[in-house]
Amino acid sequence: MTWSAETPYNELPPLPPEVDFESRAVLKAAIRARTALAAMDEASKRMQNPMVLVNSISLLEAQASSEIENIVTTTDELFRFAHDATDSASADTKETLRYRAALFSGLRAIADRPISINTAIEVCTNIHQRDMGVRTLPGTYIGNQATGKAIYTPPTGERVIRDMLSDWVEFVHTDADYDPLVVMAICHYQFEAIHPFADGNGRTGRILNVLQLVAADLLRDPILYLSRYIIQNKDEYYRLLLAVTTDGAWEEWILFILKGIEETAAGTLAKIDAIQELQNTMRIEVKEHTTAGSNSDLLDVLFENPYARIGDVVARCGVSRPTATGWLNALVENDVLVDFKIGRERLFVNHRFMRILSKDTTD
Repeated sequence: MTWSAETPYNELPPLPPEVDFESRAVLKAAIRARTALAAMDEASKRMQNPMVLVNSISLLEAQASSEIENIVTTTDELFRFAHDATDSASADTKETLRYRAALFSGLRAIADRPISINTAIEVCTNIHQRDMGVRTLPGTYIGNQATGKAIYTPPTGERVIRDMLSDWVEFVHTDADYDPLVVMAICHYQFEAIHPFADGNGRTGRILNVLQLVAADLLRDPILYLSRYIIQNKDEYYRLLLAVTTDGAWEEWILFILKGIEETAAGTLAKIDAIQELQNTMRIEVKEHTTAGSNSDLLDVLFENPYARIGDVVARCGVSRPTATGWLNALVENDVLVDFKIGRERLFVNHRFMRILSKDTTD
């Protein structure tokens, strides 16, 4: 059957692809990507408090992955409401925070059982906070909603979609001697091509990328910030996805994903180095400007939650509110933190840490 943009792609080929997808170029790129990923993962394990990285990177990944789907929030608002999404948070911020919650729920799920169709359903359901079962109704397509012109029409029919997802799961767990990064890249295309849900396929697929790497023991924690690379190359990302469908251009697609993993891992490694340097600096500043002394809990609060509240310090450090307020005020007076008010509440911002997190390059 000839592929057509307007016709449901019920003839989507099963996995693995019937081409030599592990070409010499792909294998060389996979080695570079795995080396960068291993260096990043090892560096994160050496951090005194890895949750500093897990909390922040997972939020940035949630922000970038949501932005790909035109769900846009600011880094400032996202970190402000990271631990307490009140009614004053925007709808986009709340939806982005649900992405992070879905990521962590997915990690808990695969700790107990292998990745499955139910894993994908649970992730998508948690993103939307409503039941997101496999599509049962026709009419879904990718294209211009205003003109109705389709660029791609995914498979239709619940039985067809479930059979394709079963094939996808089988390849996720393939016992063939393929590089797991190559398997992840192929599985990402296939999941997006199946497009099993009425909404949330892109975000679900990007969470599944991370879950696959954790399940393959290539990542200990969800600290691969791949969605930023996709945003920076958004047109190319969608072009290459479609090129696999139209031309079977597997090598170009896989090389694109491997390059993203390599660049993202290298950038995160640079962030880890910069974060540790800043932690050492701030440890000295805390001793100089407060009576906290060597209380490492205070430093942990300021990095685990860079938009900290007085109550955070009270709870974590086991001190009175006046003591916590005095510590934070002293750090503001000495330019270690900056503060601002939201209503009756003060937030204390670790602005140098936020600057490190916001950098997109290894500079």
